Amino acid sequence: MQCALYDAGRCRSCQWIEQPVTQQLAAKMRDLQHLLAEHTVGEWGAPVSGPEQGFRNKAKMVVSGSVEKPLLGMLHRDGTPEDLTDCPLYPASFAPVFAALKPFIARAGLTPYNVERKRGELKFILLTESQRDGGMMLRFVLRSEAKVEQLRAALPWLMQQLPQLTVVTANIQPVHMAILEGEKEIFFTEHQALAEKFNDVPLWIRPQSFFQTNPVVASQLYATARDWVRQLPVRHMWDLFCGVGGFGLHCATPDMTLTGIEISPEAIACAKQSAAELGLTQLHFQALDSTQFATGQDNVPELVLVNPPRRGIGDALCNYLSQMAPAYIVYSSCNARTMAKDIARLPGYRIARVQLFDMFPHTAHYEVLTLLVKNP
Repeated sequence: MQCALYDAGRCRSCQWIEQPVTQQLAAKMRDLQHLLAEHTVGEWGAPVSGPEQGFRNKAKMVVSGSVEKPLLGMLHRDGTPEDLTDCPLYPASFAPVFAALKPFIARAGLTPYNVERKRGELKFILLTESQRDGGMMLRFVLRSEAKVEQLRAALPWLMQQLPQLTVVTANIQPVHMAILEGEKEIFFTEHQALAEKFNDVPLWIRPQSFFQTNPVVASQLYATARDWVRQLPVRHMWDLFCGVGGFGLHCATPDMTLTGIEISPEAIACAKQSAAELGLTQLHFQALDSTQFATGQDNVPELVLVNPPRRGIGDALCNYLSQMAPAYIVYSSCNARTMAKDIARLPGYRIARVQLFDMFPHTAHYEVLTLLVKNP
């Protein structure tokens, strides 16, 4: 992938960009094999990759510059702003949105937040696109509610320019720290969730609910988990750290009981909406802490699927699963190092299958799906 920003030394986020994707995949496989070297792996699946550019469905843009000439992108460590609207990781459909937002910021009088001076209102622009119909969710992260009515009054012009905007909100983030969003969300549109669909499974994206940023690879990840699970004699499963329910909704069948647990109420609302659309009445999603939920149960289902954040599932959940010993554990990880540590804490299991998913081309990061089977 060619990137003018990288070539000019203006952005180094894609640290592996000079390597061909085939070499990147090989290096990631070597890393994963090294991390799991102490375990016998029953089957290594071929690594899964997608497009090397234009693959992101989400942009998180720091707003800097002036109200008349805003910059959308990032801040270097020394505070220097960098406009990233030409980043080749974004699809072509993002360009007209960025182009319309710059004059709109001036129209609405949204002064970019100055980190050094702690002044201004507009901190971030968060843009998400649906692969289902091209609809978009646009969120303005503001320091306070002072400019909300100005934003609301100016919005009809932007909606006319960008009819693809389905969900538009203001998120209020008053803290002077590198925190992307606050707790309060103010909706300007009737729709409060963005409709998505992977593998004929309806999914919903609401503000403050995590969703994968590489839809091509994510859809293959969910489909692979579905195929693995449906080959197992499972009638009851848990989907822990379930997010908007992507894994559980793919894996569930009409005669399966599934409990999905995620701490974010917004994500749970999405999962419940999808389950209702699919007519799956034995899927139960709850907004709880996954570890507290699991360790408070007296028994476990045949299968526990976990998709934790980068820190992994940790000692408490590993100890509980070792003690309760479900027949199968499916572990989806965005950090293979913590996954490997967790697997080492599950000595009663063997690794039946492993597959790498290159969700983050041009970087050292990758996702991995692992099937653990209880030893006889």
